[in-house]
Parts: sequence; structure tokens; C-alpha cells
Amino acid sequence: MNEEASQPMQSNAPYSGRWVARLHGKIIAQGGTPEQAMRASQQSRHKEKPEITYVPTSFPLPDLVEKVKLVLGPDQEIYLVGGGVRDILMGRFPPDLDFAVPSNAISIARNIANALKADFVVLDEERGTARVIITQLNDSRTFLDLATFRSANSSPGPGHSLEEDLGARDFTVNALAYDLQSDAILDPLNGATDLHARVLRACAKTSLMDDPLRILRGVRQAAALGFHIDGDTRESMKQAAGELVRVSAERLRDELFKILDGPRPDASLRALEMLGALPGLLPELAALKGVEQSPPHIHDVWAHTLAVLAALEEILSALLSGSSREGTTDPLTDQLMIELGRFREQFANHFSQSLNIDRSSRALLAFAALYHDVSKPATRSTDESGRIRFLEHESEGALVAAERLRAFNMSNDEIERVEKIIQNHMRIHFHTARLEGQKLLPSRKAIYRFFRDAGKAGTDIVLLSLADVRGTRGPTLSQESWAACLEVARLLLENYWERPEEAVSPARLV
Repeated sequence: MNEEASQPMQSNAPYSGRWVARLHGKIIAQGGTPEQAMRASQQSRHKEKPEITYVPTSFPLPDLVEKVKLVLGPDQEIYLVGGGVRDILMGRFPPDLDFAVPSNAISIARNIANALKADFVVLDEERGTARVIITQLNDSRTFLDLATFRSANSSPGPGHSLEEDLGARDFTVNALAYDLQSDAILDPLNGATDLHARVLRACAKTSLMDDPLRILRGVRQAAALGFHIDGDTRESMKQAAGELVRVSAERLRDELFKILDGPRPDASLRALEMLGALPGLLPELAALKGVEQSPPHIHDVWAHTLAVLAALEEILSALLSGSSREGTTDPLTDQLMIELGRFREQFANHFSQSLNIDRSSRALLAFAALYHDVSKPATRSTDESGRIRFLEHESEGALVAAERLRAFNMSNDEIERVEKIIQNHMRIHFHTARLEGQKLLPSRKAIYRFFRDAGKAGTDIVLLSLADVRGTRGPTLSQESWAACLEVARLLLENYWERPEEAVSPARLV
């Protein structure tokens, strides 16, 4: 009997998705790439030459990856890289896909676009990057980005390896590659291990300093994936935060609005503040911290702002989820759904109408919530009774927010929408106070004036006002006060969506 046949059968299961080194049928080492498996084996068996093989793992591939395979054929070396691989291994289907090739990324992307009858654009000719844009019937778009291998310390181009390319990326869970030729995963930085542990770890000590935008990206991905950021990586983020000023306004804007469009934007903004990233991103917000407010406020202005963001997300999640209110454990959410739940379809339609194809209306409302009290520090005063006042803070805040959006190169329509939201966000509080104190609902004339001034922003103002009340009073908010807010909100929305001809846009007499 030969030596190999005498070896007991060894299970491959623990090495699924890894490269292994075998001697006489026995696994003696493993790694994330063939080279790593070979190096690991040579540490103990340096005189012998093991067989390096990949232990397959199964996962569903998006249809677009299969289409790219068919278009390019088996001879083209190409890898799916980055967050797409991460998402697939997590059982998620990524909205966009990134591919890396040794060379000729632009011409390969053009071939894919032609075969798929998609749009094609060169993103960076010098860096060898191009994009294929696939537009669906509902006008949503999927991006396939192709790039030539690059490394952290040199320009992209022929001569770089895949391992160098992956090492130059942001976080280890995004430094995974899927080889379309062999169906194998390559994982030189053990990103799969961090993926299993739900840890976000920088690929290298210099990763954050190389591109400070990765601070925002890391915070966003941690919130979206439910990961925690490795301690050393957090320290690197703090050290690189001061370098955000050298990142272009457009890149900062795009990451910020992804944060605002994602889960727990309040937690993400709190994390950015703790990392020291806000001065380079949203410098106006630094002054909010520690600014005290009179009752019924229970927070300073900064904590209140984050509480409003959190409340807004809760309200939108309830109204846009499409689920019934039954089974809700929060009595305030029960009240919300009783009063406004019938408008779920109208809310969904409102937020489906984006003012910019690259940014959602929901994220724009979240930005307005983030800046709705931005001018309170500048307008703070104390009256004779000792009560803290912020006279005209909504008017001043609308101007400050508009300036920030112009610095981000936002569209005029987006700037106008945010200005209207912030400018008018106190009006519903006025009507709520009248209802509580004098039992007076807004008149038909008041409703007309509100929507005359607010236009389509009226829906956003209603939602922000509700979140503002929740963020102001927190656990001290009574069901009676909340009911008054909801009654005003319901009346406004009823007139806007169900009886517009009566008060919102009545017929002219002449």
C-alpha cells in the first residue's frame, strides 16, 4: 500500500473558500491566495513541493456576473473585487459591481457595454477606469466599474499584481476577489475572517491617510452592515480626520448622502463627531455641541439634532414599511399609524420623486434635519424671565444650509427644497401649540398659506416637525401632546392629498 493511500481521509470543510497546500493527500498549510498557502507550507516543509489547490465554496452569483463571464470568454483574466464580493459572501446581492483586470480596463469595459447594449463612460483614462451603466425599465441604474490593477504607492497600469491591488484598498472585508476564470476566492488579507467576526479593519496602517474619505466610508459601512470598527483602525481614522479638507467636495457630499440614506444616520454622525471628522465635513455643526436649551428641550442643540435624526428614521420606517400597525410596542408609533398610516402610498410616492438621480429625497430631508437648528448658537439670547430664545434661527439656518449645499455643488432644486424645509419647520409647532392651548385647529387660510410657501416641501416639513417634537421631549413627550401634533399633521396632509381644491389650490374667482 502506498503512503498516500494509507493516509486517513481529511475533511475539506474547515478550509472552504481557502487555498491549501497538500503533501501525500494531507493538508499541511492554507492561505487566502496560492502564494500564501505555498509560503505557509515552506515554513515547516521547505524542502518539499506541495500541491496547491482551492477548496471550493458555494454562493449565488448575480446574473450580471454570469453575463460578464459569457461576454469576455474563458481566456480573459478578470476579477470581481471589493464590496460586491463581500456582499455576495454575506448572502446579499450588491447593487453595483467592481471588476479589476491586469490591463486594458477601458477597452474591456467598452466591449461589455456593447454586448449588453449599455451605456459606457471613461471615468479616468490616466488611471485606466471605466464604467458600464445598465438602465432598467424603472429607470434605476446599475454600475459596472472596471479598473486596471493598481498599488498603494504607484499609478495603475500593467505590471501590478492582484495582491497589490487588493492591499491598496480600504478595509480587509473589501479586499476580497472572485476569479471569474476559476470560480475561486482570493483573500490575501484574511478579509473573510473579519467578515465572519463582523469587524471592519483597515488594509494597512496608511490606508486612512492615503484616502481620508475612507473615514466616512468606514462609518457608513459599519452602520449598514452592523459591524464594529477595529480599535487600531479607529485610531487611524482619528489621525487622518484633519486631512478631510483635502478631499473634494463632491466626494465628501456623495459619502455623506449615502450615510444619511442608510440605517442609523444619527449613530453615524455621532461616530464622525467622536472621530474628529465633522470640522472637515460639516464645519458649521461644531458650534452646536454644548449649547443649552430651555424646557421642554431635554438636550443641548447637538444632542437634540441627533435625536431628531433618529426620530425621523423611526417615523419614516413606520410610514414607508407598508406593514400594519398591529404588534407595535411603541404607543407613540401606534398613534402615528392611526393618524397617518392611511397616507403610506402618498408618502412612498413623495420619496420616489428624487430631485437628483444620484441622491434620494429621503437623504435630502435627513440633511435638512441635520441643519434645521444650525443657527441656534448664533441667534441664542435670554429674555427677562431667563428663558433661552433662538429668534429667527429658522431663517438664518436656511441660509447657512444653502451655503453648505452650494459648497457641495448640489442642484438649485435641492438647495431650494432644503431652504423651504428649514425656513418653515417652526410653523407646525405654532399650530400645535394653539391646538393644545386654545383648542384651535389651523384655518383654511392658514393651510393655504402654509402650502403656498412650502409647495412640495410641505410633506417634508410635516415629517421633520414630528421628528423635531420627538427629539425635543424624548421620553417626556405625553400621548396628549403627541396627539395634538399628529392632528395638525393629519389635517395638513388631508388637505394636500385628499382635498387640494378646498384650501391648497382653490379655484380663482376671477
